Amino acid sequence: MSDPISPLINALHNQGRLRVWSLVITAFGDLVQDRGGEISTARLGALLGRVGIEQGTLRTALSRLNRDGWVTSTRSGRLSLYRLSEQGLDRFAPATTQIYAAPQTKPVSRWAMTLNISPDGAQQIELTPADASSPPADLRLTGAIDTISESYRATLLGEGQRLALDGLRDDLDALQSARLETDLDAAASRLLLIHRWRRITLRYGDIAPELMPADAPLKNPRLAVAEAYRRLAPAAEAWLDSGDGDLAPMPPADARLARRFGGLQEA
Repeated sequence: MSDPISPLINALHNQGRLRVWSLVITAFGDLVQDRGGEISTARLGALLGRVGIEQGTLRTALSRLNRDGWVTSTRSGRLSLYRLSEQGLDRFAPATTQIYAAPQTKPVSRWAMTLNISPDGAQQIELTPADASSPPADLRLTGAIDTISESYRATLLGEGQRLALDGLRDDLDALQSARLETDLDAAASRLLLIHRWRRITLRYGDIAPELMPADAPLKNPRLAVAEAYRRLAPAAEAWLDSGDGDLAPMPPADARLARRFGGLQEA
């Protein structure tokens, strides 16, 4: 019988040299922080083993994260327990808001055009919804868009971001058709989805759906990720609630989980 999440696992391992330490940070942010902030090596090993990460490779990644000040560890019997350090939390917290922000679901009527001038005189122009938070700018205009050409839309989606969205679309298609067999399948799928999304949104940010080129791989990537996340969340959370052998149940999720992507109960 074929592995229902093999397309996502293969995509993870085919994207060049895999930074396992980065995947571990994604796991902390998505599956640990809202459940007491601590995870055992047994549960983390089961999760990452499901996506093809060997135990020795995981130990090396944890050792690096400990050495670099991202995580701390304690012992509980024969198990090691890991949590993000204060330094790690300070590094990760700002990204969390961006990763799990609510998707745009209503048309934008007012836009803001901001212009910034660098010390060497170069100008950077950005067009965003007027109600979106933005840093101070040298010039900011707000109002409606009268005309926007397809050629201008094309300039907003660079080749790197287009390729990244191609991969995200393939993952979402695979998840849509996958028949997940276990709660661990759902937890691993959610990890892989958010790992890819985390890299995309932190590197490129969002493009409003109205500004996406007609041939973009996804019209509203954040909404597509949110919908897939909501489908995966119940079974993934059930795996975190479960206990078997060395896998003790994790503490219940706090209120932050339900607020992800604007609310996990939204249609």
